Amino acid sequence: MQKTNFREQFTNVADACALAQSIVDTVREPVVVLDKGLRVIAASRSFYSAFEVSPEETQGKLLYALGDGQWDIPKLRLLLEKIIPEHGVMENYEVEHEFPDVGIRTMCLNARQVLFKEGADTTILLGIEDVTVRRTLEREKDDLLGQKDILLEEIQHRIANSLQIIAGIILMKANTVSSEETRTLLQDTHDRVISIAAVQQQLNASGTIGPIEMVSYLTRLSDALATSMIGDRPVTMKVVGDGGTLNSRQAESIGLITTELVMNSLKHAFPRADTKGQIVIKYEIDGTDWELSVADDGVGKQDGVFAQPKTGLGTGIVKALAQGLNATVETLSGLGGTTVSVTHATFSKADIRAA
Repeated sequence: MQKTNFREQFTNVADACALAQSIVDTVREPVVVLDKGLRVIAASRSFYSAFEVSPEETQGKLLYALGDGQWDIPKLRLLLEKIIPEHGVMENYEVEHEFPDVGIRTMCLNARQVLFKEGADTTILLGIEDVTVRRTLEREKDDLLGQKDILLEEIQHRIANSLQIIAGIILMKANTVSSEETRTLLQDTHDRVISIAAVQQQLNASGTIGPIEMVSYLTRLSDALATSMIGDRPVTMKVVGDGGTLNSRQAESIGLITTELVMNSLKHAFPRADTKGQIVIKYEIDGTDWELSVADDGVGKQDGVFAQPKTGLGTGIVKALAQGLNATVETLSGLGGTTVSVTHATFSKADIRAA
């Protein structure tokens, strides 16, 4: 009858020992077999090769005495003398140590206590994975990512400064021209450059890597727009809404849409410099859908600005940015003011009303 297990296959002790040693030698990572006194019973060929020691100076020796004490490592003592006796097993226990012949090594240790039914003394199997190269590469990657973030921040800072300089030059030019139409166009251009600079600065403050928390981002943007565009006018702005995050590209588009709508409100809803009023920026989410609205309580219109057959530059910018976000634009205007909503949804409002 064919033998089906180790006990039946290897009744000879010498054969069983040869099998055990072959298994140890086959493992690619260094493996050491220790007796209960922590003396080396056997070690794999990969152990001898990795740590540049020979079987003659290893087998039968106390682990801590190997190589003139190079394995007398406090963390290793803790593993073998306390953790293993208490728990029987330990996985992924990382140790860093400098060896005289091979230098600094970071090792991931895995150990298991082996108990025998026939009364043989307890042994410990100690697996040693050299993760030095992996940890070095991880540190180098982290350093490169840190340098990239610093470089990106510096580039963004310079872009914002350059935009501020360009805006200043445009404003200076606007103050020197005699044509009222040209002055108005230059002032509008100045406001748009300032708005782009504000969006970039707030994105940088929010962190361009990873998700952008939208209400916090829009709040900072609102404060910047109030400083640059409202000034001493008796118009206030506030941001309300839910949480939620978007990626930096989406947040940038929403920031530009917001600035265009705020500029539009200041121009049309509050045409006089002494007109009091409020602009409310609201951001709401529903799962993966979101809605941005900018509402004012100024001079309303019976026909929404964006319902006009021919639209201005600001309207065109908003509609183009909304299209890039797969969003729709809707304007509601009346005697109580104007509200412009930009909605990203996988379902229509008609479906919601029907439900």
